[in-house]
Amino acid sequence: MTTKQQLLTEAEEQFQTLINFIHTIPAKKRTFSIETTKRNKNFRDVLMHLYEWHAMLERWYREGMDGDTPEMPAPGFKWRQLDKLNDQIRDNYDHIKLSQAIKKVTLSHHRIIQLIEQHTDEQIFTKQYYKWTKTSNLYSYFAANTSSHYSWAMKQCTYIAAQMDEQYNVTPTNKEICP
Repeated sequence: MTTKQQLLTEAEEQFQTLINFIHTIPAKKRTFSIETTKRNKNFRDVLMHLYEWHAMLERWYREGMDGDTPEMPAPGFKWRQLDKLNDQIRDNYDHIKLSQAIKKVTLSHHRIIQLIEQHTDEQIFTKQYYKWTKTSNLYSYFAANTSSHYSWAMKQCTYIAAQMDEQYNVTPTNKEICP
C-alpha cells in the first residue's frame, strides 16, 4: 500500500466483511461459545480483542502526538507478553454481550478511520516522521490495527463458525454466552 486512500479502503472493506460475516450466522447461534484450547471461543472475544487494540492505538497516538513516549503495548506489559495481555483482554470483556461488542468495535473502528483521515500520505508513510513511531511509520500502526487485524479476525470468526457447525449439530446445552 502506498496511499492513505488505499489504507482507508482496505480497512473499511475488511471491517465490513468481518461484520457482515458475523451477521450471516443465525442470531441465536452467534452467541455460542465453542470448546477449544484457543483463546477466542466466540465472536465477542474476537471483537473485543479488536476493540481493545483500537483503544491501545488511540492511547499510543494521543500520547505520542502530545510529545510523550507511549508505553507499548500496554502499561505493565512488554511485547513478549502479548499472550498474557490478550488473555487479560478476553477475560476483561467476558460479561459483554455480542450486540454491545459489535457497537463498541464499530465505534472504535470509526475513530481509527478518523485518525487516518487527519494525515497526509507523507505523514502516514514516511518512517520516523513522528518521533513516537521510532524507526517505523504511522502506516505500520494503522494497518496492524485495522486491515491486517481485521483479516486475522475474519480467520478467527471463520474457525469459530466452522466449529459451531461441528459442535452444535445437537441442541446446545450450557454453551451460550450472553446475547
